[in-house]
Amino acid sequence: MDPVIITCAITGAETTKEKQPALPVSPKEQAQAAEEAVRAGASIIHLHVREDDGKPSQRVERFEEVISAIKIRVPDVIIQISTGGAIGESIEKRSKPLELKPEMASLNLGTMNFGDDIFYNHPKDIVRLASEIQKRGIIPELEVYEIGMLENALRLVKQGVLKEPLHFQFVLGVPGGMSGDLKNLVHLMSFLPPHSHWAVAGVGRFQLPLAVQSLVLGGHVRVGFEDNIFYKKGVLAISNSQLVERIVRIAHEIDRPVADPKTARKILGIA
Repeated sequence: MDPVIITCAITGAETTKEKQPALPVSPKEQAQAAEEAVRAGASIIHLHVREDDGKPSQRVERFEEVISAIKIRVPDVIIQISTGGAIGESIEKRSKPLELKPEMASLNLGTMNFGDDIFYNHPKDIVRLASEIQKRGIIPELEVYEIGMLENALRLVKQGVLKEPLHFQFVLGVPGGMSGDLKNLVHLMSFLPPHSHWAVAGVGRFQLPLAVQSLVLGGHVRVGFEDNIFYKKGVLAISNSQLVERIVRIAHEIDRPVADPKTARKILGIA
């Protein structure tokens, strides 16, 4: 089987230290968590940053500080910045970190109910972000929470806004989007265009079963405290790297190689 790319979403914008004391928030904590995740087998770090008070931030200077700290520890890792920001944050703030020209950035493809909130992505803002990402030579990771978002990506290809091959991330288990039922994953896979890449980020209790299913089906995997703070029911994970290590063990059990950053760049077409 082809190598699996493991992404680790180490912090996110919603998780708090009150719920997960091991959550990395400061630049030093995030750099250490990223290094541990990469040593465990991750090749991509999906990055949200926080200010000193723990609040989510899209400030360019903060992203630059954290990325520099990570690169000192693990210079080969692929940094994927989030343009999702926090719920309710303006598109102007969400797009600012693109100025740093990371190798990858997330691109959300539609508006949706997100728990008790609304995650707002106006069509014109999606086009604007997609254009900014590709103008800067950044690889977009297309975040798909339900089938309409995947079909929206295909429309954007026809309009020339997105270029193939595409890299999709199926984010399943968010209240308001598709659940982590295996039938939903198979349904999404059936709409994938040829030569595209896909990964799964299972939220909460869906993280482990979806990761295993993705390994078996040939997809890639995202784990980390952004999506799930538990190792098993009722037991908090010790670290992000503990979640990565488990996926690596399972991949080895089914003879699925784990991609290092160099291999991940080759698979994704990162120059």
